[in-house]
Amino acid sequence: MRSLPARLWALAAVSGVLQVLPFPIAGPVPLWRTAFCWFALVPLIYSSLSTEDSGRPVNPLHAAFLGYLCGFVFYLGNCYWIFQTMNLYGGLPQPVAGGILALFCLYLGLYHALFGALLAAVRIRFGRQNALLLSPFLWVAVELARARITGFPWDLLGITQVDNPLLTRLVPFTGAYGLSFLIASVNALWLVRIRLRHRPYLRPTLTASGIVFAVLYVYFLRLIPPVQNAPASASATLVQENLEVGAANTGPQETREELLASFSNLSRNPVHTELNGIPGLPSTSLVRITEFPYVEGPPGYQPADLIVWPESPAGFRTDDPTFRAATSNLARATSAPLVLGALGVVPDPTTERGGHVYDSAALITPNGTQAGRYDKIHLVPFGEYIPFKNLFFFARKLTAGVGDMDRGADRTVFRAATSSGTHAFGIFICYESIFGNEVRQFVANGAEVLVNISDDGWYGDSGAPWQHLNMVRMRAIENHRWILRATNTGITSTINPSGHVVAALPRHIRSSINVPFAFEQGTTFYTRHGDLFAYLCALVTLAALAFTFEPQVN
Repeated sequence: MRSLPARLWALAAVSGVLQVLPFPIAGPVPLWRTAFCWFALVPLIYSSLSTEDSGRPVNPLHAAFLGYLCGFVFYLGNCYWIFQTMNLYGGLPQPVAGGILALFCLYLGLYHALFGALLAAVRIRFGRQNALLLSPFLWVAVELARARITGFPWDLLGITQVDNPLLTRLVPFTGAYGLSFLIASVNALWLVRIRLRHRPYLRPTLTASGIVFAVLYVYFLRLIPPVQNAPASASATLVQENLEVGAANTGPQETREELLASFSNLSRNPVHTELNGIPGLPSTSLVRITEFPYVEGPPGYQPADLIVWPESPAGFRTDDPTFRAATSNLARATSAPLVLGALGVVPDPTTERGGHVYDSAALITPNGTQAGRYDKIHLVPFGEYIPFKNLFFFARKLTAGVGDMDRGADRTVFRAATSSGTHAFGIFICYESIFGNEVRQFVANGAEVLVNISDDGWYGDSGAPWQHLNMVRMRAIENHRWILRATNTGITSTINPSGHVVAALPRHIRSSINVPFAFEQGTTFYTRHGDLFAYLCALVTLAALAFTFEPQVN
């Protein structure tokens, strides 16, 4: 380790900082800041392929430590909100919350370490130039491993380009991984260009290669014209209740009946928000409001084709007769299907607590019956369940407000009658939105529109709600589906199949909004085949490693 020059450590840390900048930090990310992704990996790749003080190439172990530092810095800056979630909302002391954040960064930093080690290992066999050419494959393979092994594909590099319509044309084929590959390729090309300073005779070759690539990409775009979005032909009422969560919920408590009455009133009478004069919204947040257009209400309210309640801390239970009666009455009165978040409780005397508890979404049909219930499959660790409970006994209070949840089993698609006929709805809950390969299964199972219910109140005033929203937007592009998103504290919105936020409510207000959407048909390549592109990158990576460690014959 002492043989590594200090400048390499500095470059690794700088790379971590640069990777933070293209993502939302304390609000929506300015478009200019997303440009940092195009060179954010350059310092890390350069340091991993450099030489040590001894004059030898950086070995895989040392490159892993460089990557580890880079990853730690990245996650510390990108996911700093975990401290606030654990401390302010989870009620944990600051030292404990800080320790959890540090452990989180140390754990996920291992994936950047893996990238550095792979890069250095490939360089040993194939040389620096070929290692640069392989680096995009290695990066995507590591991102795939992060999604599959730890289950935390939060803010993949490709998410930074969700607002780039020229590049998102790839997404229905490759998912977000295709954009990550493209970004990593550009980062590698910067280093190829730097290396050619001492080989001027190769510069024309590089320039010609770049031109050929650009021409081929434009030709690819012409072969695949932009998919046309179906015109908005339906409307939905999205409810945002704005309830405090966890340990921050110290104010006067509303009764269950008061909450049901409030939810029902907002469902029947959508509030059409204006840009100014919104009660309870701090003036410092006005910049956030102007990020999205608003749908102004028609003179006479037209009944919605769908009503969506958020995943919320209200504690509604699907087995509660009062709750079921209130929601059934609402669905019948509005003649619209009702999607709602509640605790799914299933008695089971064979279990220690006498039953199973799920984070659920139910669909109530216009005739007042429950069409079914979707139980959340991908639970939030330390939020909805405690992994390794004996080891993390001190974190059990984090799930005290919602209970230690059980996992669901099936990605159910619901069918219900609307004013335009019977349609299929796919509902995914909160954290599940970061898993593209899982969300696509709802569409593969027949969903014509996707519904996301979430409670982002746990994130507080940080970049997390905006990071989360961008990942939901990517799911819309991957599957060419409208997404109706109802949240507890924001960002409640409707997203079209191009990933654009068509209408949204500001954060931290109790309100509802009537939004347009459409039922889409057909499936994308990504919907049908999932992360095939990422697996191909992983296959190339494995093949390169096989050759790297194959004994060489003299």
